[in-house]
Amino acid sequence: MKEKPERKEEFRTTVNGTVVKRVYTPTDLEEPKPDTSFPGEYPFTRHVMPTGYRGRLWTMRQYSGFATVEETNKRYKYLYEQGVTGFSIAFHLPTQLGYDSDHPLAVGEVGKCGVAIDSLQDMERLWDGISLADVSTSMTINATAPILLAMYVAAAEKQEASQEKLRGTVQNDLLKEYIARNTYIFGPEPSMRLITDLCSYCAQNMPKWNPISISGYHMREAGATAIQEAAFTLANGIAYAQAMVDKGMAVDSFAPRFSFFFAAYTNLLEEIANEVSRSDGWVYPHRTAANQ
Repeated sequence: MKEKPERKEEFRTTVNGTVVKRVYTPTDLEEPKPDTSFPGEYPFTRHVMPTGYRGRLWTMRQYSGFATVEETNKRYKYLYEQGVTGFSIAFHLPTQLGYDSDHPLAVGEVGKCGVAIDSLQDMERLWDGISLADVSTSMTINATAPILLAMYVAAAEKQEASQEKLRGTVQNDLLKEYIARNTYIFGPEPSMRLITDLCSYCAQNMPKWNPISISGYHMREAGATAIQEAAFTLANGIAYAQAMVDKGMAVDSFAPRFSFFFAAYTNLLEEIANEVSRSDGWVYPHRTAANQ
């Protein structure tokens, strides 16, 4: 009988077959840098865990929201009974834009891309039978983020779950709405005030809640390159941080809870390298030999 060739176990390979090592050290660099830290070691520039999310998965949520709160609650309750502890709410467009479902401008959009939340009662019914103290919730909402978060807190308190224990994220990123999605209500200045008000409140009252998800994903899907996505997202993040500082908040009081949301295509590192090679000299049109 012909023996089967011994199969060499590999930690990971990329889509094009390149073997990825379990960890990379300074000896893998063409010019070794002895001060390079390891993953899981201070100052955690290479991840807070030794093997990143290959040894411990991140929270996985199914982005979902059906036309009515009853339908959506039925789905959430099913997931909850299966042991799911992370939820991601999809709101329909009228809720995202601040319209009740019976508003004339909401005609044709009610319940089409998510659940309709028109009142506190809707939010309470959405979570009927689900303990908000035991789950984490991501709310994809921007212009009406302060209102929806207030409803969520009120629904939780009715369940006798204190807001200090609530875990989750609210998107609350209006700058990317002007760039890519257009579900904004007010102009940049009043929107920025609402954003920072919400971030300040969470910093002072909801220590386990991420008050903003600074998003590049939407810009990428709207046509930005990988480099543009990163650049615009970080620029927005800097703008939010500066607005918080201008509001009188210390950076350490809010920055640890700022979260980011990027697109991640099939192979992130290879894609970034490809974008750099194709975009060099185009993304930075004002770069010259003197200032490279």
